Amino acid sequence: MAQTVRVKVLRQDEPGAKSYWQEFDVPWTPGMNALSCLQEIQKNPVTADGKPVAPVVWESSCLEEVCGACSMRINGIPRQGCSYLVSEGEHISFEPMSTFPVVRDLLIDRDRMFRALLESHSWIDIDGTHDLGPGPRQSPKDQSWMYVLSRCMTCGCCLDACPQVNDRSDFVGPSVISQVRLFNAHPSGKMHEDKRLEYLMQPGGIVDCGNAQNCVKVCPKEIPLTQGIAEMGKATMAYSLKRFFRKADLEM
Repeated sequence: MAQTVRVKVLRQDEPGAKSYWQEFDVPWTPGMNALSCLQEIQKNPVTADGKPVAPVVWESSCLEEVCGACSMRINGIPRQGCSYLVSEGEHISFEPMSTFPVVRDLLIDRDRMFRALLESHSWIDIDGTHDLGPGPRQSPKDQSWMYVLSRCMTCGCCLDACPQVNDRSDFVGPSVISQVRLFNAHPSGKMHEDKRLEYLMQPGGIVDCGNAQNCVKVCPKEIPLTQGIAEMGKATMAYSLKRFFRKADLEM
């Protein structure tokens, strides 16, 4: 007898609409992941009680935990659908991540993360598009820890797990703080170090972190987010003191 997986999906027809649960029975195959379940529902969108419905909407791209698009809550935990392997006979639930506006079903709008990267100047400026030659040299030690930070795929799991990120708070979340740390450590990125630190010192910045440490537990790339928050806390404090004494010297 073919094994099935009972899939429970929290659905929403449009932005702002009321959400509701639907259950599906999908055939299980060895090695299938969470997105395979959704693909089976897409092929045959009929609920467990035999009711034809619209296919479930979700987002995915790379299917190998690189793009971060398939973020969702699986059994209540924010994670990537492509890397969650489904066990035989398992009961599994899918929900959209609650931190972000729902477009439809499991499809969310992660604009707040991309907007934060833009406002924090989280990129390296270049002088035109011509060949600039080799970049500044970095030690293998620095390359090693900076590479870990560069693996962030803006999936949003850390924001969904953070109790400080909600509709009553402007907290930017752990991911952008980690990216500020990355680009401020880059030899060329240091040119805009002050601008990034000032961004983190604004309302909703680093002081709004409640140190719950949920972010580091759910990060698919195991990025040391809490370490980054601590480092940027020290950096913003040092910068604020430097700015204070600089202002005092100008007024003398």
